[in-house]
Amino acid sequence: QVQLVESGGGLVQAGGSLRLSCAASGRTFNTYVMGWFRQAPGKERAFVAAITRIDGDTNYADSVKGRFTVSRDNAKNTVYLQMNSPNPEDTADYYCAVGTTSFSLRYYRNAGNYDYWGQGTQVTVSS
Repeated sequence: QVQLVESGGGLVQAGGSLRLSCAASGRTFNTYVMGWFRQAPGKERAFVAAITRIDGDTNYADSVKGRFTVSRDNAKNTVYLQMNSPNPEDTADYYCAVGTTSFSLRYYRNAGNYDYWGQGTQVTVSS
């Protein structure tokens, strides 16, 4: 089992910045990829970004490319999502997730392919 705890959410002004963190514990050695998803009210959970634990390869949704950056600190078993220049459309609950199978990052754009999920952290972007 892997436990995930997100933090860093809150209220941010459009054009500002915010960094989300996701700390993993438990059987973290099984982790192949860590991803970020978000879910706005009334909408489905959507892929934001993902990073592989070993090589640090990344993949982003087109909507956040160039604004958000995913990174990881393996020594701390933590993945980060740096959100720069957010806009009100980025308002959502943000979730991190872990996938344990060695598949492509394209595979991990699908929420159903992850094995473990955190409880989420809320991000509100004011205009």
